[in-house]
Amino acid sequence: MFPNSIGKYVAVIAVLLTFNGAALARHTAEHAIKIGAFLSLTGTASFLGEPAHNTLELYIDKLNAEGGVLGRELQLIHYDVGDSAEKAQTFVKRLIEVDQVDILIGGSTTGTTLAVIPWVEQAGIPFISLAGSQAIIDPVKRWVFKTPPTDRMAASQIFTDLRARGIRKIALISGADGFGVSGRQQAKALAEDYGIEIVADETYTLNSTDKLAQLIRIQTTAGVQAVLNFGTGLGPALVTKNYRQLGLPWPLYQSHGVASLAYLKLAGAAAEGVRLPAGPLLVAEHLSAADPQKPLVTGYRNAYRWCYDQPASSFGGYALDALLLAVDAITRAGTTEREAVRQALEETHHYVGVSGVFTLSPSDHLGLGPEALQMLEIRHGEFIALDRVENNQDKYFAKTNTLPTINQESVKLSLSKE
Repeated sequence: MFPNSIGKYVAVIAVLLTFNGAALARHTAEHAIKIGAFLSLTGTASFLGEPAHNTLELYIDKLNAEGGVLGRELQLIHYDVGDSAEKAQTFVKRLIEVDQVDILIGGSTTGTTLAVIPWVEQAGIPFISLAGSQAIIDPVKRWVFKTPPTDRMAASQIFTDLRARGIRKIALISGADGFGVSGRQQAKALAEDYGIEIVADETYTLNSTDKLAQLIRIQTTAGVQAVLNFGTGLGPALVTKNYRQLGLPWPLYQSHGVASLAYLKLAGAAAEGVRLPAGPLLVAEHLSAADPQKPLVTGYRNAYRWCYDQPASSFGGYALDALLLAVDAITRAGTTEREAVRQALEETHHYVGVSGVFTLSPSDHLGLGPEALQMLEIRHGEFIALDRVENNQDKYFAKTNTLPTINQESVKLSLSKE
């Protein structure tokens, strides 16, 4: 289950909490509260699903050792859906009808989330998604909630930063997956409101091994002042590397779909100077001592690293938020009856999570504002909040570029392939 020994895992739990034998006896006397999860543990979105799964296991064990919820043990029932919307539908149906779970958490991707919403709405079961698209909660669906800030919020923060730098014309490049498609739509819908003109609009397939064709078309477009990529997984890292290899002179922006150290590892030195919106987890050490999120954010980051020998990511943080919101709603409802839990979720007020402070309502099933995201810049392989970047000048790329320069003639034949 874990990269380290089981003993280390038990040690982490022991540090996180003190076992209460009497409480354990009480909560096992009743049937468990079943948390159903469907996550992308394999495939191109595994970098989203794995930290979410690890986080759910870690904190469900923690909660159970503290006495469970309503005196009952929490039980995690989960399935790996990979990148498949069809598998997501199959396993969500199984979770609802066979496993008879009390609440659903999952949908690592926009595609797997949107695919199951009809099943969720028909069954009438609370569902908290871990995917980013605005379309998940807009328009509001009665039984569907989410924890990650939306792609619309990300575009808003990016466009605000672009305006502050005097940039008005950009090129847009996005992946052909659900998140990329939705991010592209939201960026195009918001651009005019911020006085931003999209002068080039390129997309790439998930299985393409480079993004040179699209970037060369952008390179030859007149008026480009910056480039924005909406995507997750390997795609944004390839865009970043190809961008550097072509020597493109403009600032490069990524979405919160790359808000993890995995992106830094994949993109390497090419990520220097990239800007992106992200939650506080990536800059936890710089949060003010008075910030209400700091105890949870730093505690989660430290516990995850100690247990799994890996850095915590925003994607695991979304899962922790979903679990804690579910537990809070069940506790306030005093029952796992579905309508009562759904109503309690809608009545969540000022709940401090990893991704922000959540206040939901019947018209808002996310409960976060754009302030949940802050703009970061990558400097020397680290995420730095813009207000902490030293000598915050327009120096996007280090001059010591060790990546080979691309011979554009060698890729011209690929210009029409995508």
